[in-house]
This record gives sequence, structure tokens and C-alpha cells, in this order.
Amino acid sequence: MASFVALCAPSHGSQGSILSSSFSIRSGALCDVSRPLRSPKKVNLCVKAMGVVKFKGTQMREKQLTELIEKKVLEAKQVCEGDETSDECKVAWDEVEEVSQAKADLRRKMEKEDPLESYCQENPENEECRIYED
Repeated sequence: MASFVALCAPSHGSQGSILSSSFSIRSGALCDVSRPLRSPKKVNLCVKAMGVVKFKGTQMREKQLTELIEKKVLEAKQVCEGDETSDECKVAWDEVEEVSQAKADLRRKMEKEDPLESYCQENPENEECRIYED
């Protein structure tokens, strides 16, 4: 899971900010937290933070699995209309269970996986992936 953080410290009418260009900001998705700093100058520090669900590729895979589950459930219901104890019915519901398990496995894998690590495995020469030793 990735997160988006924006910091801004207004000073003399201007704003400094740290933003990530890889995420879009939806209106109302962020909350403002303002706290005056203890200094002779009155400066407010405002922090905006938002958790991002997942990356596009993960969202697409999860959406495809969700659609496949829905399709398999409809197929299983059609197969089982006449006889719920038939072998075809059991196989159809087993397929639903397998696809559901694949979706659950994907979620567990993505919770544990750091997106930067997988990116750096594919692109070790990029600046973000360089490892410096002291």
C-alpha cells in the first residue's frame, strides 16, 4: 500500500509544499491539520495525508478477479438449477471457490509487498533503486 503526503508551510503569503506527482488528488479526500509553530513569527504548518488504495495494475487484477467471481457464481447457479447434488454443480462451485481464493491470495500478497522492491527488481539501474554504501 502506498501513501500520499503533502506538507506546506505558509510564510509571508507564499506556500512551500512537497507533493507526489504519481497520485491524483480527489476533492474531499484529504483532511487539513493545522498547528501554529512556536516561534516569534506566526507560521502555520499544514499536513495533508491520504492512503492510496493500490496501484493501477493491482486494481485491474483485483477487478478482473471480482468480475470472474461474479461470472462463475452465475454459471454455478445455472448449472445447479436442476440438480444441486450433481457432479457438474459441485465442480462449478469449486471453481467459484478457487477464484475467490486467488483474489484473497492477491490481497494478502499485496499487503506484504513493497511496490518499490518489485519495481527495483525489474529496474535496478534507476536512480530510485541505487544502493549506496558508506
